Amino acid sequence: SPAMFSGWGVRTLANTEARYNPVGYHVGTVWPFDNSIIAWGLSRYGFREEAARIAEGIIQASTHFQGRLPEAFAGYDRALTNYPVEYPTACSPQGWSAGAPLLLLRTMLGLDPHENHLATDPVLPPSINRIELVDIPGRWGRASAFGLRTGKRKRHPVR
Repeated sequence: SPAMFSGWGVRTLANTEARYNPVGYHVGTVWPFDNSIIAWGLSRYGFREEAARIAEGIIQASTHFQGRLPEAFAGYDRALTNYPVEYPTACSPQGWSAGAPLLLLRTMLGLDPHENHLATDPVLPPSINRIELVDIPGRWGRASAFGLRTGKRKRHPVR
């Protein structure tokens, strides 16, 4: 909901809660690594467009941090600022935040190792038209994955 999603990512606490503080460490900030796990989980349960939206917010936020995602940043609504607001004491770069774009990439491309194959089922956010990963090594040998934005996807109910 908009109470949890700032436009840059999912907050640690909804902005409708009494304790909400957009620069409070665990009471309103956005954590990139948490968002990558949230997006991956949403994707696994069939909420692929929502996962892509989270990926889009975090990736766009990363451009304001010169591609080095910090530990956390402020949970202000994107409509209030043209950039994500830095958290004053956040580590940057941060090890677990450095891994977030990789899980977001896996989520958007729908990469799923299955036996000796690498399955793909891409769902890209509106701002990304194409993603290519070439020669991905694994137990499948080497594989390539391509994502192309083709429009709105049909929603399949979660069972």
